[in-house]
Amino acid sequence: MTQKIDVTVAAIIKAEERFLLVEENAGGEIVFNQPAGHLEPGESLTAAAIRETHEETGYSFNPDALLGLYLWNCADADTTFLRVAFCGNAAAPETQPILDEGILATHWLTHSQIIAQRMHLRSPLVLNCIEDFQAGTRHPLNVITELPLEQLARLATIRR
Repeated sequence: MTQKIDVTVAAIIKAEERFLLVEENAGGEIVFNQPAGHLEPGESLTAAAIRETHEETGYSFNPDALLGLYLWNCADADTTFLRVAFCGNAAAPETQPILDEGILATHWLTHSQIIAQRMHLRSPLVLNCIEDFQAGTRHPLNVITELPLEQLARLATIRR
């Protein structure tokens, strides 16, 4: 039985028929992933996607749609991941960025190149997101409702 649930965000960014991926060292293995990471306490989902993209690539991400919600039970990590994937565009860094620890490089890969790396993807969610994007899946950002922390605290107090 899974002991832990992690909420993560990912940015699906395509330009000129190529997708932005990061090459990273994850647990001693070199893998490819979208710019992605964990939601931090008090952070909005879109803010997390913007932050993670910048930290991992140096690019300034501008989410324009929700791609989808992806649930994956990773037995090896004894963790269930809830990935909130956004798509949008990104502006390249003006100077050489300092990337997050564990990020080795950024790459712009075609769909075919990503499929060829299938055995080296961080999770099956990477290809799922690319294929949903290619299929035209998009949801408006306003399907996400994020209550301010103060409002959540008030609700918790009322329910006690």
